[in-house]
Amino acid sequence: MRIISGQFKGRRIQVPTNITARPTTDFAKEGLFNLLNNRIDFEGIDVLDLFAGTGSISIEFVSRDCKSVISIEQNDRHSTFIRKVCTDLKITNLSLIKTDVFKFIASCHTQFDMIFADPPYELEQLAQIPDLIFEKKLLKEDGLFVLEHSSKNKFDQHPHFVDHRNYGNVNFSFFQ
Repeated sequence: MRIISGQFKGRRIQVPTNITARPTTDFAKEGLFNLLNNRIDFEGIDVLDLFAGTGSISIEFVSRDCKSVISIEQNDRHSTFIRKVCTDLKITNLSLIKTDVFKFIASCHTQFDMIFADPPYELEQLAQIPDLIFEKKLLKEDGLFVLEHSSKNKFDQHPHFVDHRNYGNVNFSFFQ
């Protein structure tokens, strides 16, 4: 896994073979963050990363000077890996919460400038995630929610949908 920009730019972090997460490809991550660079100012924002997996997206946000990043990951091995990377890089503004994403959303009372979700593509509830984010009012007024998904999911009819981009087999839908 490679960090694209910011204070940890160019760092490569070896992901253990026992990690079962499907990390966002470097190609897709670079495309996403190039697009986000034109939409938001990373410095000083609060970010929520749902289904954090390897922590690649969370660490990319931290590297770009976000004020705080909350990463939600339920898997023990993935959580342990994220904690190790944070320790190795001396990251202090990433909070890892080891819990089920849907339980977290149901109990969260905080709003975020940016929310990113990369659920397993086969997750039954994937299509419900945008509704849950907006029902729980997890985004600040001008906040942005990005959902990574496969090409079989379409969100262009969602009332908060604003854009869609694909990078190879990786699709991102944007909501505001």
